[in-house]
Amino acid sequence: MPFASGFLSRSVRAVTASAARPEADVPAPAAAPAGRRAEEARRALLDKIAEFVIRHDLAVTAPNLATICGALSGSHPELARALVQREVAGDPIDQRWLDTLARLDPDGNSRIAELETLTDKLEYAMMRFAQTARAAQTETSDHRGAIGVQIEALAGPEELAEVLDLSRAMLARIEQVEAAMARSEAETERLRESLAKARIEADVDHLTRLPNRRAFERRLVSAALEARCKGEPLALAFCDVDHFKAVNDRHGHDAGDRVLCALAGTFTEMAGDACFVARHGGEEFVLMFYGIGKEAAQGRLDAIRRAQAARQLMNRETGQPFGRITFSAGVAEVTEDADTRSALARADAALYRAKQEGRNRVMLG
Repeated sequence: MPFASGFLSRSVRAVTASAARPEADVPAPAAAPAGRRAEEARRALLDKIAEFVIRHDLAVTAPNLATICGALSGSHPELARALVQREVAGDPIDQRWLDTLARLDPDGNSRIAELETLTDKLEYAMMRFAQTARAAQTETSDHRGAIGVQIEALAGPEELAEVLDLSRAMLARIEQVEAAMARSEAETERLRESLAKARIEADVDHLTRLPNRRAFERRLVSAALEARCKGEPLALAFCDVDHFKAVNDRHGHDAGDRVLCALAGTFTEMAGDACFVARHGGEEFVLMFYGIGKEAAQGRLDAIRRAQAARQLMNRETGQPFGRITFSAGVAEVTEDADTRSALARADAALYRAKQEGRNRVMLG
């Protein structure tokens, strides 16, 4: 029995049995302390999460636990509805589908947006500090020049020696402040450059040098908005390397990394300029096709698939052949639905069907 329906059935039976008993036979439960009830609720939730992970043979990772907790606890209703629908339908719950479910987490985009906002505020604050430092430097420089002129004019009379000493001390202090502000401005500029490089690097996958998932998700939002404003189609595709675990097991992870880099190069070269290619994670890539619908995107991606399947790759480190390296893909049209995120789920579902139906194929979602 699926988890959701079984849980609901047990709950209904418990309520029915309770209602059927004579009222006099039901003892009034003792009121448990609030702290004890909260502890029992936490233990029950942890038991549900553990049972769910073991039953579906899922990895114990922070993202998995966060998604499962959000669904089972009810704190994220959208995740909970998706989970119930999946189990009622009897469809498998595996790592691929759980990753799809994680994409529906409304907090994911908000966390990225919050990071972007904080970064922008930091950059703006540093820019304002640099402007203030430059203005103060100019002002102190002007004062230094004026005091220098006055000191030269009064240099003769002995009775003004004390005034001259004080003025020179003031001038020296201004020079120190000016030097310190110049150093601060230089340091601020270095910080701004480091921040700009860090933001760029945060959007790049370090293995393939393609844009990463973070960069893709941000690009998807802006591309979908632009496509809808222009009334143009926008298609996206999830591509997953077939039997990639076997490549790692047989040739080692370093060889597997080289295979991923080779595929990244194939996608970049053959997809065309009007396509955004990113590594979504693991052996999964995502392609976003501007200005074409899902059927045209399927045709273009299928041409890439055929070209890739015709190649025989060799492990240059060992001289052993990798054999054919193929991929499966699912394509969906973003502008078919008002909800941009639904295209992710449709493309992923199409990719799952492509895997189920024999791999090395591109299917529409």
